[in-house]
Amino acid sequence: MATTKGVVIIGGGECGVRAATALRSARFVGPMTIVCAEALLPYERPPLSKEAMCAVGEPTPRSVANDEVLAAAEIDIRLGCAASMIDTTGHSVLLADGSELGYDKLLIATGAEPRFMALADPRRARIAYLRTFADALKIRRALAPGHHIVIVGGGFIGLEVAACAVGRGCDVTVIEALPRLLSRVVPAEIAGVVEARHRSEGVKVRCETEVVHIDHRDRAIVVTTGDGSSLSADFLVVGIGATPSTELAKRAGLEVANGIVVDEHLRASAPDVFAAGDCCSFPLPIYGGRRVRLESWRNALDQGALAGRNMAGANERLTSVPWFWSDQYDLTLQISGLVDEGVEIVRRQVAEDAFVLFHLAADGRLVAASGIGVGNTVARDIRLAEMLIVKRARPEPAALSSPATKLRALLAA
Repeated sequence: MATTKGVVIIGGGECGVRAATALRSARFVGPMTIVCAEALLPYERPPLSKEAMCAVGEPTPRSVANDEVLAAAEIDIRLGCAASMIDTTGHSVLLADGSELGYDKLLIATGAEPRFMALADPRRARIAYLRTFADALKIRRALAPGHHIVIVGGGFIGLEVAACAVGRGCDVTVIEALPRLLSRVVPAEIAGVVEARHRSEGVKVRCETEVVHIDHRDRAIVVTTGDGSSLSADFLVVGIGATPSTELAKRAGLEVANGIVVDEHLRASAPDVFAAGDCCSFPLPIYGGRRVRLESWRNALDQGALAGRNMAGANERLTSVPWFWSDQYDLTLQISGLVDEGVEIVRRQVAEDAFVLFHLAADGRLVAASGIGVGNTVARDIRLAEMLIVKRARPEPAALSSPATKLRALLAA
């Protein structure tokens, strides 16, 4: 790749770092700069709702790359300095400190931001959303034994925080506006297992309930719901989803629709601009080009690496299958593929306390698999199911449901 200005990566998360290392692995030798709004070195975000909450000692960010690694790869990183404007015509990025970076190729990997609830101001001492390590520390400090923690939102983040809060001796109430927990991507049967486990741990779950008022008092916060009841809490955590960080892209005139619109090579609507990770919407060839946006750790890794290779001159298409996971108590939930693509569910009991659901399309093609169990009980079956999805396999439902049938044999067939 011939270069004079080099590569600029906006976003100091795992996606951006993976892109930078992929560029170097592809023998790109030009200048490279990662622009990171946070003052911390790039770190993993999944532990924020897990280890950062539950660790016995004082938690530290799980860094993706340290100074030595970045220096060895000749990757410059600007910490604590956000990008404020992109000039796609002049191929430059203006930073908040007034400096300017020229680029030959640009990657936008700005991720997503918590979806805010108008009633809940995160600047308040007893309210938090979870996105950064600083957010995690604020929540962790509130998780004291005997404290009542109210969590608005019954998705992955809210429930993972709930499990950690219980583990730290808190009284926990989860409020969910929809009829059940984990409505977005998790099948009802698996969501039922998760809810039952939370209830068994003492979590109070209130579905089809909305927050209509929040009253701030000296020693508590009072949450009023639509049915007129009130809850007094020591702390409120809001986890009602996320929105892609696209303001920078919009100001630059890039096409945006539920994320920065990219093609199957992760190219955005301006020349030499790419986008990857939580901030972009992209077509999935394995689902007929259906355009999606994923908030997923592995998606950030896969797309970061793909964007890096393509910025270095490759012309590779998106081929990965969506994959999600969540750890709550000793349970691990895993999903491969998009469950809403299926019209039939085939159940497979893989252990006494674990099962996998296979989701089949109308033509019999396996389009997704979801499972839950203690530890990594379902991990192998989900991985093999993912390989079957890639092959566009149409396994017989009876074979899928029988624990005696080896999934690897179906893959070989």
